[in-house]
Amino acid sequence: MAAAETDREAPSALCSEFLHFSAKDTAAKWLQTSNLPKEVYQHLACYVPKIYCLGPNLNPQNEDLLAPLLLQSPLEWYLCGEEPSVGLAKLEQNNQPSQLCGHVFKVGEPTYSCRECAADPTCVLCMQCFLGSVHKEHRYRMTTSGGGGFCDCGDTEAWKKGPYCQKHEPNISDSSQKDPLANMSEEMIARTYNVFSIILKYAVDMLTWDKEDELPEGLEPPVRGDTYYCMLFNDEVHTYEQVIYTLQKAVNCTQKEAVSFATIVDRDGRKSVRFGDFQFCEQAKSVIVRNTSRQTKPLRVQVMHSSVVAHQCFALKALTWLGQIIRYSDALRRILCQVGLQRGPEGDNSSLVDTLMLCDSKMWKGARNVYHQLFMSSLLMDSKYKKRFAIQFAKNYECLQSDYVKDDHDREFSVTDLSVQMFTVPSLARMLITEENLMTTIICTFMDHLRHRDLQGHFQFERYTAQQAFKFRRVQSLIGDLKYVLISRPTEWTDQLREKYLEGFDAFLELLKCMQGMDPVVRQVGQHIEMEPEWEAAFTLQMKLTHIISMMQEWCASDERVLIEAYKKCLSALTHCHSGFTDGEQPITLCMCGHSVDTIRYCVSQEKVSIHLPVSRLLAGLHALLSKTEVAYRFPEQLPLSELSPPMLIEHPLRCLILCAQVHAGMWRRNGFSLVNQIYYYHNVKCRVEMFDKDLIMLQAGASMMDPNHFLMIMLSRFELYHIFSSADCRKRYSRENANKDVLQQNNTLIEEMLHLVIMIVGERYTSGVGQVESSDETRREIVHQLCIRPMAHSELVKALPENVSQLKHYANTVLPPPVLPRFGPLFASLVNMLQCDVLLGILGAVLQWAMEPSGGHWSESMLQRVLHLIGMGLVEEQQHLIGSADDDTNFSFTLKISRPGEAPANTPSILALLETLQNAPHLEVHKDMIRWILKTVANIKTTRVCTASAPPSDSSGHSQEEMVRDKDKAERKRKAEMARLRREKIMAQMSEMQRHFINENKELFQQSLEELDPSTSSTLEHSPSSCDSTLVCVGPRRWCAGGSERRQMVTCILCQEEQEIRTDGKAMVLAAFVQRSTVMSKNRKRPPHNPDKYDPLFMHPDLSFGTHTGSCGHIMHSHCWQRYFEAVQAKEQRRQQRLRVHTSYNVENGEFLCPLCECLSNTVIPLLPLTKTSCSSEQPNLSQWLSIISQQMKALLSAHRKAADAEGVDDMDGVNDCPPPDGFKLDYTPKNPYSSTIKEMLTTFGTATYKVGLKVHPNEQDPRVPIMCWGSCAYTIQCIERLLVDEEKPLFGSLPCRQDDCLSSLTRFGSACWTVSSHTTVQNHFIRLLAALVPDPRVENTPCILDIDMFHLLVSLVLSHPAILCLDSSGLSADAAQLHFLHLITVAHVVQILLTSIPEEMRMEQESGGAEREEEENVCMLYNTLRTHLRSGLHEVSSGWHLWHCVKAGILPYLRAAALFFHYLNGAPAPPEFHTLGAGEWEALCGYLCLPSNLLQLYYNNQELMEPLLHGWCSHPGVLPGLQSSVALIRFPRESNHLIELPGDYSALINQASSFTCPKSGGDKSRAPTLCLVCGAMLCSQSYCCQTELEGEDVGACTAHTFACGAGVGIFLRVRESQVLFLAGKTKGCFYAPPYLDDYGETDQGLRRGNPLHLCQERYRKVQKLWRQHSITEEIGHAQEANQTLVGIDWQHL
Repeated sequence: MAAAETDREAPSALCSEFLHFSAKDTAAKWLQTSNLPKEVYQHLACYVPKIYCLGPNLNPQNEDLLAPLLLQSPLEWYLCGEEPSVGLAKLEQNNQPSQLCGHVFKVGEPTYSCRECAADPTCVLCMQCFLGSVHKEHRYRMTTSGGGGFCDCGDTEAWKKGPYCQKHEPNISDSSQKDPLANMSEEMIARTYNVFSIILKYAVDMLTWDKEDELPEGLEPPVRGDTYYCMLFNDEVHTYEQVIYTLQKAVNCTQKEAVSFATIVDRDGRKSVRFGDFQFCEQAKSVIVRNTSRQTKPLRVQVMHSSVVAHQCFALKALTWLGQIIRYSDALRRILCQVGLQRGPEGDNSSLVDTLMLCDSKMWKGARNVYHQLFMSSLLMDSKYKKRFAIQFAKNYECLQSDYVKDDHDREFSVTDLSVQMFTVPSLARMLITEENLMTTIICTFMDHLRHRDLQGHFQFERYTAQQAFKFRRVQSLIGDLKYVLISRPTEWTDQLREKYLEGFDAFLELLKCMQGMDPVVRQVGQHIEMEPEWEAAFTLQMKLTHIISMMQEWCASDERVLIEAYKKCLSALTHCHSGFTDGEQPITLCMCGHSVDTIRYCVSQEKVSIHLPVSRLLAGLHALLSKTEVAYRFPEQLPLSELSPPMLIEHPLRCLILCAQVHAGMWRRNGFSLVNQIYYYHNVKCRVEMFDKDLIMLQAGASMMDPNHFLMIMLSRFELYHIFSSADCRKRYSRENANKDVLQQNNTLIEEMLHLVIMIVGERYTSGVGQVESSDETRREIVHQLCIRPMAHSELVKALPENVSQLKHYANTVLPPPVLPRFGPLFASLVNMLQCDVLLGILGAVLQWAMEPSGGHWSESMLQRVLHLIGMGLVEEQQHLIGSADDDTNFSFTLKISRPGEAPANTPSILALLETLQNAPHLEVHKDMIRWILKTVANIKTTRVCTASAPPSDSSGHSQEEMVRDKDKAERKRKAEMARLRREKIMAQMSEMQRHFINENKELFQQSLEELDPSTSSTLEHSPSSCDSTLVCVGPRRWCAGGSERRQMVTCILCQEEQEIRTDGKAMVLAAFVQRSTVMSKNRKRPPHNPDKYDPLFMHPDLSFGTHTGSCGHIMHSHCWQRYFEAVQAKEQRRQQRLRVHTSYNVENGEFLCPLCECLSNTVIPLLPLTKTSCSSEQPNLSQWLSIISQQMKALLSAHRKAADAEGVDDMDGVNDCPPPDGFKLDYTPKNPYSSTIKEMLTTFGTATYKVGLKVHPNEQDPRVPIMCWGSCAYTIQCIERLLVDEEKPLFGSLPCRQDDCLSSLTRFGSACWTVSSHTTVQNHFIRLLAALVPDPRVENTPCILDIDMFHLLVSLVLSHPAILCLDSSGLSADAAQLHFLHLITVAHVVQILLTSIPEEMRMEQESGGAEREEEENVCMLYNTLRTHLRSGLHEVSSGWHLWHCVKAGILPYLRAAALFFHYLNGAPAPPEFHTLGAGEWEALCGYLCLPSNLLQLYYNNQELMEPLLHGWCSHPGVLPGLQSSVALIRFPRESNHLIELPGDYSALINQASSFTCPKSGGDKSRAPTLCLVCGAMLCSQSYCCQTELEGEDVGACTAHTFACGAGVGIFLRVRESQVLFLAGKTKGCFYAPPYLDDYGETDQGLRRGNPLHLCQERYRKVQKLWRQHSITEEIGHAQEANQTLVGIDWQHL
């Protein structure tokens, strides 16, 4: 109770104090005092607790009002010495604006980097600077910021060129960078210094304060209440759900409140969850701790005194205030930096900035964010202090990183994240390396955290616990820092930099030594490995270090002295590593082909072997650099090249490559997947450059320093193939008949791999240093190789290339001769000799000898292919040597060696002889080309050698011979192709002859089948109607009537394949259909949805705000087949639901199913009906006679209906005039239903489905609205299709796909029959009401006014409900006459409607029309004036007849086109040929087809005495005048087609718009997933708890809720941060679709991962728009969900 009372008193007490408080006086008092800190602290102690933390909520509005007045304002007065607004304005005026932009990025804001000019990838610009810079014309990269970094505009070190945008361009005048404090008075500097030091100290003390119940001295409040907060802090261990659940238990709050608590804790890092006395809060704390400590450490909760919390709140406010104040002037910024970095009393590292940094991990998220922002806007924006801050940061580096590793917050909330701002600045980075030895510090800190080593000192990641794995992940950020430091290579080296860099290099070698040989593997023999060993951590480390290793090499390459020193250090490190390996391995001697070599015995398949050899690989990289920079032969004396032991160098890389070969040969299967994965990554593009590529270079380096024969023998011995090739009779393939088949297969694979390795050692020269190549050659070769595998999109290709685009190692195994390779670099030149050494020739000869026998599996095709490739390489090398050997005498004589037979005892044939024998071997068909090429080249080389011996060198002879052979080949190919073509033509001629013969014999068969075709499917019949074209009319007594044969229609059921004729009394045939609500045509999305139970849909408003659309896939079934199929689907669904509750792509409870043939989503079926027979009697009444007959019939019906109502006891009509019915009109007649029972059942099924979906109600077949919904759906679908044809510029007929054609024809025929299954009185009542809207009838109430009726809907409803009246009439009136009269009447009404809503013409030149349309113009003026007499004030005066006639023609065209479609499908009249093309004569053709005069006004003037009263009735309706004068926009005709919203051409504009969009519910917080509705342009906050709303009893996300308001349940959205289009339908269906934005390579970038600039592709956007207009969104989602099962698991309703 006490708390509540003080709560109530507080405001009044404060108010009086507040009124008497003067900031000016307070500041004046402070100026006089001698002890300023004490005064300020007293002021704060007094006021802070009175303003902050007075109630359970931490930030009510008055804090934001009072804090500036009572607390900040005196500080500002004191600072300026005058009115703050004036003083600060002066400061701002004197300030030179900074050239640094320093804009701090918000989450999700677009950032830009230039691929051409940025010094490194971390240099970014904000959108404003980017648009004003030169880089927008360059190749730039766009990403969305994670928040926290800042814009580097104006930083000259960040950009190679164009560092300034137009806004931050420096002035030429103030080139002298003078001290910003120069133009500020001494007193002001002193005052500022005082204020800043007090406030900053206060803030730092409060934020790093760790006592919960007391305050620092000087801040103790005068009165101390017993009010506490229970503070809950954020951690990254517990999930949202755990926190929400715990809070509900601990503080008895609702789910909604708990969610909001959890959201704020996650956002700000802490939130008070309870306010009260100590006991009350302590109890909540214990519940929370108890509930969250089961699996993990508990949530951090503190019970804090309210005054402590108050001061902490103000401390944050004070830091924000400091950040704002220093924006006014660079001088203030500099003073703040001085204050922050001033050494404190405790000596080193005790400044305020240090204190904050070192306590970083103890603070909560919100506090960290605030002070990081302050550091960014102060220390990092002042170049002088940025340096000093960087030094402090480096000094504290080890502590900061250790804190970070123990902390659990993400990197972006840690002060260590600021490293990117300093370490990437080249000058700072170098200064920190030389002065603070930063490189060594980072590496040593990293090593400290990885303490797990084995006995040899290697890292050991065996079975990491979760805790260690978490720590390992965090330690990796150190590698990131090292990368930042090394990102830009130095151009000038100082001695000091060399010394410190090499010191760092030493530390780095220590790290690599710990990795050398880690995670060794031993081959499992006998049984499979039991536990898969841990391998990922080691590879993660390797991947992270890959960049660093490459950068280290780049740094070494930029200075020769450093390179030489680094090479020596690396070599000694490697020797040190090896010293532990060699003992215990016994020496052996290998002999082969007359050569012998000493080595050790070692079997990869029996001993330990490791994939991780970073030290040898680094040495290989440096060795290649020695060759590239030519250091090796300028300072050979400084290099220890003579001490190198090549066998030691190649030993480990060779083992590694052999391990890969043996895994490939299947010898390590029992070692499980971990080894397979290691081998995969070893070759993968992410690791390859520093693993596989370097191993190969090391082998090349070793081989180039050894005798190639020795190298090959060691290699054979390691491959465990030595025994095969060294035996004397190896060429006979030592009889291995008894050998095990597996071993044979393994050895074959190993031989292939060994040959491949030789090919690579000799042939891989596309590394600069190894071969004489530029980096562009490497890249080019790379890309060529990738594209040899398969065609690739640009992004795929980029992914397949290493990041710094080095080369891809693989050979396309084709029979093309080997390509000419670049020359080797000098250090590697001797490698070529490997091709002509005896051992290799021995190996090649042996394989060729084996290939002589076709059987036995002792050799394989690819083995032979590789041997031929090697021989080819030798020949190509020799040719190159001959060409270049004019000056230097080379001794490369491959041809001689291969034509020399073996030594005396064996007398083996020479390689050449073997090849000549093989070229005719029948089992080597595949290799023939290659063998021939080899023999031909040998011949060429021999002739060249003979020529060069006698004549000057010329290389043409070799070529000319080749060319001749090439031409011969070409001619041969041409001849073959020609023959094949002739043969094909002959066969085709024979076939068509046979066809013709068959048709002639069976003529009558073909005739019959043509006649039976249905008119809608056989286009030939449509184009040639039986009567002449002039009488093609689709409505009225003169309309075209179908003959008997044309009325018959045969269809096939897709389920039972039975043929069936469509007849009224036959089995029902149905069409799978999908009915959906639609707002695609809507002109008013603001209209609230109707109440489904009370809404009367009889009249459609012209704004078409909701319609019901029916679509179909066009597949036909028997109704009983469909029912069986649907029951099966239902049963399956029930079974499936018991197994697993997953949404399928269709929802059976809503009657949905997939079409059995095309899997298109459907939810009902339309019955197919035949054309109705019509009897045309010649004498038909004209309009006036017909109207009077109809009026009599209506009167009679009305009185009959009312009588019936009276009889039931509704007696309120006194004395109804009994109207006698006209002749032949039987009121009590019940017509016989012509349809069979199955058709009736299907009529009901479809009618009920349309009603259920269209009104969102439960099905009820008796409801009077069922037929209305069916007519409405028919009209709406026709209108949609008519608009679609206009938008796509297609002709009215003949361009519709047959599925839409069949759908419309069955829909209209269904409409004309649906009255037969409804209650006839109901339909007659509807007809009476519909007619009353046209022919005003006093007896019918609530008819809408003419402005509120969509005329086409009215026409369809009248025509389709009229048969219910007609069936009572036996006087010979025909339906055709009625249809024509309805059309005429409604057309006149529509003309009037258009004139009423027409817009007065702008002043324009009178278009002189020829006499042709004079009459129309005069008529239309007369009619308009008649209307004006009826509605004096409602209409403007219009003088131009041309304008009015133009309005009428344009406005009525959509209606006429829709009517033509409707009557075409209803009456089956074929369309005249003019409709099949887009042409000028459309108007006349339409009027003719619809039996209308081309001057529509004649309809009015020919029956003027009849029309006048109608016109009067329409105009005098009470709704017309208010409707014309209301502020709501009238619907004008023609209605424009709806489009999706206009999107900006450049995607970054959208990202920018989204980054400034805040969530509408959680007070100005940034939205995480801003999503744009493409239909109406609304921006929504998707996929978050904050914006969920309740819809029909379920929580749904913002997008789902929006679809129901805007798109009747269907939505199209663009997720801006993901660059993804989202389709939603209902609550459970959705899919992602490719966005309409493409980069310059024509690819989308979903998730914005690549960051290429994106531009709108109109064609893609039109495709999305077309899907929407065709109502295919739901169908598209259905197909996507069927194709991709992962989409089914997404909770679409939460988006």
